[in-house]
Amino acid sequence: MLDTQALDLHSFPPIFCKTMAKPEIRTKVVGSYPVPSWLAANPSAPALRDAILVVLKTQELAGIDLVSDGELSRFDVSHPETNGMIDYFIRPMGGISTSLTREDLARFAAEQRMRFRAQPAGVVKGPLTEGTLNLPREWQRFKSLSSVDTMFTFTSPYMLARTLVDRHHGDIRELTMALAEVLRKQVESIDAPVIQMDEAHLTGHPEDADWAHEPLNQALSGIQGEKALHLCFGNYGGQSIQKGYWQDLMPFLNRLDVDQLVLEFARRGYDELETFKDLKPDIKLGIGVLDIKDNEIESTDRIASRIEHAVASLGIERIQWVHPDCGFWMMHRSVADRKMEALVCGRDSFFGR
Repeated sequence: MLDTQALDLHSFPPIFCKTMAKPEIRTKVVGSYPVPSWLAANPSAPALRDAILVVLKTQELAGIDLVSDGELSRFDVSHPETNGMIDYFIRPMGGISTSLTREDLARFAAEQRMRFRAQPAGVVKGPLTEGTLNLPREWQRFKSLSSVDTMFTFTSPYMLARTLVDRHHGDIRELTMALAEVLRKQVESIDAPVIQMDEAHLTGHPEDADWAHEPLNQALSGIQGEKALHLCFGNYGGQSIQKGYWQDLMPFLNRLDVDQLVLEFARRGYDELETFKDLKPDIKLGIGVLDIKDNEIESTDRIASRIEHAVASLGIERIQWVHPDCGFWMMHRSVADRKMEALVCGRDSFFGR
């Protein structure tokens, strides 16, 4: 394991790899990127724009085919815990209070669902509205800053619902659907070529999978471009949060109205690939080939062999993307950058370049 505290952006020479023109399998990121230390030290609107430019250009130089803003648009120097994946969406919504009583804290703790959070993101006290949440504004902030395709990401209504204390709906399904409607209204005016919903909680709770597809499909229905869903088993403190198996979610996955699934595999291994032969044929797959819970930089050969194994198991027509297992936000920048470069080289090596 590398000592990330001793690393900087120039710890290693760059990996140079000639990328391919319109390959059959493309490379992408999952979303988040480490917050640059200079942004955290001196947060301001100009510094944020500079940081987003740096993140986009870093991905471009690595040869990534589908880039993101690193989810820096959600940056808040004082945000708690989950890097803007939860509170950024919850706090601005109408009908939710972030003033927590001792009873609220006790009720949240008693559910024992979000042990990586010390407290709920808020308390639902009335009908949910968009409030001051403005995802289209954030998309406009970075949509034209890259010369390659750029995606937009947002957190799924199911995961958001599980972070809340609900004193209004009294039913988790109604709460999740209300959140889904807020998110649908937000994403319908975002013209990104790919919009990705992120869900890292349902994987450990398949008992909810018989109904969770409904609110997810509701939120996804607002998307103009390609609809993607990222599913993983959590990434907090370099650890998996959820335990479970892809096969338990297959009925849920087959009820989804999505174009692509972006899935964690590198950390878990590839024994479950065969399960996806039962996935409906119109859904394309993204296969995780970078372990973001380990600082080791995967070799070109290892990445190429992982892609080869996935193609042999499922066919090249099924696999649309290769990518990290999850976002890079908990890694050192130098490690994340080299992993992206290795990803592109591994993909190109698979195709014989």
